[in-house]
Amino acid sequence: MKLLCAFFTLSCICSGLFAQVMLDADGQTDTYSLINSVLAPGYDVVEVPDCDHVEFGPHIDQVFDNTLDQYVFRFHIHKDEDSDRCKNYDRQRVEIKTYDKSPDNLKAIEGEKVEYKWKFKLASDFAASSSFTHLHQLKAVGGSEESMPLITLTARKGTPDKLELRYAEFTSQTTITKVDLEDFKGQWVEVIEEVVFGEDGSYKILIKAFPDAEVLFDYSNDDIRMWKTDADFLRPKWGIYRSLNNAVDLKDEQVLFANFSIHELDNTSIGKTRVKPDFNIMPNPNKGSFELSNVRGQDVYVYNQTGVLVQSVVNSDKDRLALSGFEKGMYFVTLVSEDASYQTGKMCVY
Repeated sequence: MKLLCAFFTLSCICSGLFAQVMLDADGQTDTYSLINSVLAPGYDVVEVPDCDHVEFGPHIDQVFDNTLDQYVFRFHIHKDEDSDRCKNYDRQRVEIKTYDKSPDNLKAIEGEKVEYKWKFKLASDFAASSSFTHLHQLKAVGGSEESMPLITLTARKGTPDKLELRYAEFTSQTTITKVDLEDFKGQWVEVIEEVVFGEDGSYKILIKAFPDAEVLFDYSNDDIRMWKTDADFLRPKWGIYRSLNNAVDLKDEQVLFANFSIHELDNTSIGKTRVKPDFNIMPNPNKGSFELSNVRGQDVYVYNQTGVLVQSVVNSDKDRLALSGFEKGMYFVTLVSEDASYQTGKMCVY
């Protein structure tokens, strides 16, 4: 049985520890809890106007989609009732993100090559603002340029309406390419975004219709600044964030998202603290129950082989911690300390 687990370990697709993290709707787990459990365990990455629009309930929920044959995330935004997190009232925001409380493998630093993938669907009568209707951004945390997104994918009302890719090398943003928005309405599309982060970086984005794979949007640049001055890290955001400057053009919307993926393809940087594990997983392999040693004061996260968080313990008050209830497969156990350093070990359940 140990030989079987050893073979399974070698056959796992893993270019680096925690190479890929995926967020999928499941139709069962509380939606906000599910999102947070993957993008920032123990914290909150959901930005919604629930506090102003209490009677509606959660502005992100889950619904079964027949085309994808799976549950998906549904982002609701309402023209008259919603705001930007109950802080700004000239715009509206329903977004998810990674941020400083997220695990290190979800925060991009200089020298990293990262692939972001997701699917989204706009309604056939989707209405864009003439100012901005953002669907995705790459933003910095820290530094003098953090208020200006590095990359923005936004819909804009015009003649005709457009889907624009906007870029800010420093603090001024420009549109580097755009296509007709009509081609994106009423159907699922799949986005693949590949970034080498750094002063001498690269950027690629490909958007295809799903499932027929017709290319709708294709841009790449192998010589582009993909960093922000003195940034601590860069991170993605997804959702709908729109201006109310011309609210007469807008209506209530539901935007669907599915299959979020953050995949570290390569890491040549030295900025993250990754240390050899000094904790033990006993026994390993095991039949679904095990014990961790040397974990007092640390956050413990257990992910399956696709990067989905399956169990967590925040700020363990014990030196030894017993966990159980795991199905057959390969798992990664990560301990995160107060200084944000982390250690990762592999575990096999047979």
